[in-house]
Amino acid sequence: MRLYFDLLTTFLKIGSFTLGGGYAMLALVEQAVVRQKKWIDEDEFWKMITIVQSLPGVFAVNTALYVGYRIAGKAGAAVSFLGAVLPSLIIIGAISTCFQEFRENETVMKIFAGIRPCVVALILAPSVKMFIKSKLSWKFLPIPILVAAAVVFLKMSPVYIIMATIIFTIAWEYWKFKDIDNKEIGKDNHDESDDDDEKNVEFISSKKEND
Repeated sequence: MRLYFDLLTTFLKIGSFTLGGGYAMLALVEQAVVRQKKWIDEDEFWKMITIVQSLPGVFAVNTALYVGYRIAGKAGAAVSFLGAVLPSLIIIGAISTCFQEFRENETVMKIFAGIRPCVVALILAPSVKMFIKSKLSWKFLPIPILVAAAVVFLKMSPVYIIMATIIFTIAWEYWKFKDIDNKEIGKDNHDESDDDDEKNVEFISSKKEND
């Protein structure tokens, strides 16, 4: 029960202070899950992020579900999910009852205007760290830049980019494995040819001795 309570309170804190979407929560999740609780190590955390961001659904929710399931199975996933979404449900429910007054409140608008630069930093910092932890060569740096430019300036839907990436990756892996298989077949044929040559030499030698 203590573990479930820890999962619930941890993701309640994360859900309460996550501003700017799922990627803004990465720093909070890493701080809580990796450094404080030590539930998973840093390498596994960034591998988890790679998996989670490739799945459909809300990034923050998927992250909570993964961590919860990894730590305490299905019950842990349910508890983590509840902790991640409960603050948003409560806050959005409260705002929706007095949206008009809330929207026109000058103090509230100034608060959110001040939060925006912080949100940008919270998203940018984990993005850079994610690139570093992915252990990709810097020659791949143009790829995220081109994708970002396509989305921002060409108004290209991310759905098409994701689909194109999946198709390209499958084709690339198929071609790579096929090339490996062809090399293995060629190597086997070469080995068989060498064995046949050795047998022929042995046969000729034995024949000369008999003569």
